[in-house]
Amino acid sequence: MEMQNPQPVSRQDRGLLLIVDDDAINCAILENIFAPYYKTAVAENGRAGLERVMELEDELCAVLLDVMMPEMDGIQVLRCLKDRGVLEKIPVFLITAETSNEMMKEAYALGVMDVIGKPVIPYMVLRRVQSVVELFQARERLSNVVELQQADLLAQAKQIIDLNKGMIEALAAAIEFRSEESGDHVRRIHDITLYMLTHTALGEGLSKIEVEQIALGSIMHDVGKIAVPDAILNKPGKLTAEEFEVMKGHTIQGAKLLEQIPQLRENGAYPYAWDIARHHHERWDGRGYPDGLKGEEISLAAQVVSLADVYDALSCKRVYKDAFPREKVLEMIRDGACGVFNPRLLECFFQVEEELAKFYHKPGKEE
Repeated sequence: MEMQNPQPVSRQDRGLLLIVDDDAINCAILENIFAPYYKTAVAENGRAGLERVMELEDELCAVLLDVMMPEMDGIQVLRCLKDRGVLEKIPVFLITAETSNEMMKEAYALGVMDVIGKPVIPYMVLRRVQSVVELFQARERLSNVVELQQADLLAQAKQIIDLNKGMIEALAAAIEFRSEESGDHVRRIHDITLYMLTHTALGEGLSKIEVEQIALGSIMHDVGKIAVPDAILNKPGKLTAEEFEVMKGHTIQGAKLLEQIPQLRENGAYPYAWDIARHHHERWDGRGYPDGLKGEEISLAAQVVSLADVYDALSCKRVYKDAFPREKVLEMIRDGACGVFNPRLLECFFQVEEELAKFYHKPGKEE
């Protein structure tokens, strides 16, 4: 069957083909073959060719490279192109009379696309080069499509994550409003938890995703307060022993509530949220509730949220008390007036507390 000549294609689509050969006649022959299908450029030796490749890298669709040349031979040029990662992006062809096994073996090992012997047969060299160029261009188009699809999927995933986080924040904020507190409390707990795990040694060994999931889980630390009667939740004075026992139950109720939300159980933050809701009132000395955990029995997530919760409660006005001055807050935490904390946790807390204090700054007002 007679082979049909390939149809010319847009020069703009094809890009630029670089011919590197010190023989002017060979350059002219190759230009004549490829000119109907590509824009062409010529370099008269290996060093000039290497410089042209680096200069025109974003425009090149292929390089035709002779082997025997002054300044730098073709193999030396190939080595440089491989070191610079060019051969992964631009197909390079050796067009040469030197076709020894040793030379060809090294050329292919370096990553040359094909070795074409001289004298060239026009239709053959055209087809071999054109097929590879089309393959590279198709691969690049496919890569661009995949990148766009990945970007779309990531954007959709982020929307879902933001929606889930918004729903969780809304639930937690509703509970805070029920207890006549601002929804800012849960956002500050989130931000303090995130900051301490990101900017101190506490977060060592945790991935970015794990840190974000712990911070998201912290938002639901007091979700169990939905089961506490208003009269106890909003009592301005000190709770009686019986009332305090009811209040303490919000930890168990919170964990139970989270267990009843199937969609949440599929979220990576769920194990942290459940643990934090149940254990954020445990204490390092074992005198917390509801399970009397002590020391390292308490998870890092629950420990960090526990301290963040105490810091925020002391720093802000509540129905049963006014806000304490910052110096008094730090003194109470340091002296254990609000429970005993992990000494390493406290060390990390005091390292960044100056930054945490900025979360309480209100624009337009003096601290």
